[in-house]
Amino acid sequence: MVSYKDLGLVNTKEMFAKAVKGGYAIPAFNVNNMEQLQAIVQAASETKSPVIVQASKGARQYANPILLRYMLQGAVEYAKSLGWEKPQIVLHLDHGDTFETCKDCIDSGFSSVMIDGSHLPYEENIALTKKVVEYAHQFGVTVEGELGVLAGVEDEVVAEHHTYTRPEEVVDFATRTGCDSLAISIGTSHGANKFTPEQCTRDENGHLVPPPLRFDILEAIEKELPGFPIVLHGASSVPQEEVATINKYGGALKDAIGIPEEQLRRAAKSAVCKINIDSDSRLALTAAVREVFATKPAEFDPRKYLGPARDNMKKLYKHKIEAVLGSAGKAE
Repeated sequence: MVSYKDLGLVNTKEMFAKAVKGGYAIPAFNVNNMEQLQAIVQAASETKSPVIVQASKGARQYANPILLRYMLQGAVEYAKSLGWEKPQIVLHLDHGDTFETCKDCIDSGFSSVMIDGSHLPYEENIALTKKVVEYAHQFGVTVEGELGVLAGVEDEVVAEHHTYTRPEEVVDFATRTGCDSLAISIGTSHGANKFTPEQCTRDENGHLVPPPLRFDILEAIEKELPGFPIVLHGASSVPQEEVATINKYGGALKDAIGIPEEQLRRAAKSAVCKINIDSDSRLALTAAVREVFATKPAEFDPRKYLGPARDNMKKLYKHKIEAVLGSAGKAE
């Protein structure tokens, strides 16, 4: 058993309470490799933003659970070396699908876990989430549950259609499970192709415009659960400049579209205190790598293409922290 406290990590309890009260959201950036982690730590340290580093089940297997644990311990020390005296870094399991996966993460140093029972019947979702909560809380680990289903594809999480969260269920779910935060479905979705062209309209330039988020559902949930931490998954904005760079240098991303940042800014000012961003960093990484490969075809030193990729991701992360989520300066 490895405690997250021994790694220098924190859980989400205090940072979420401050975020809800302060009207901002904590960035939750997915990590798969060293360059992503370096970029996240650099961006959070320079902006003094609390940050959630999250790994899916697939990413954890890819990185190796032992290496991932020590990478996060190193990330805390790295942040301190950059001048962040008291780093507020969470290691979170994204979309845990079984009790066993959540338990394994808790036992290996994660400070927060998500148990995603949203694909199960309601009572089974409650039972599974409650089981994870009871185990996690023994060790001070916070738990995110989910009500409603997001469409799209993210690692092992696949759903063709979304199911909006029902506000009338949230009090019962939160009370009976004891979860610390709740992921809801109000129209976001996973992946870089969040909406089909048929779901969108087009502006005067012919660009796709996605349907607006269901803020009426969010407001109804806030009314039922005032002050309770809410989470948005599938909240990448899919920067069109990154998509254009990828396609310019041999990519084939067609009709890639995300959540407009102005809608995320509005969400961040509500009880939404954690906003998940994964696809955007994948796009930033891929765009930078493709550009190097295309413009410098003789280059084969990984540092020469992964370095620019890291810098591009850091730029993206700082933008999200400062201009979208409002979390800069909240972890001085």
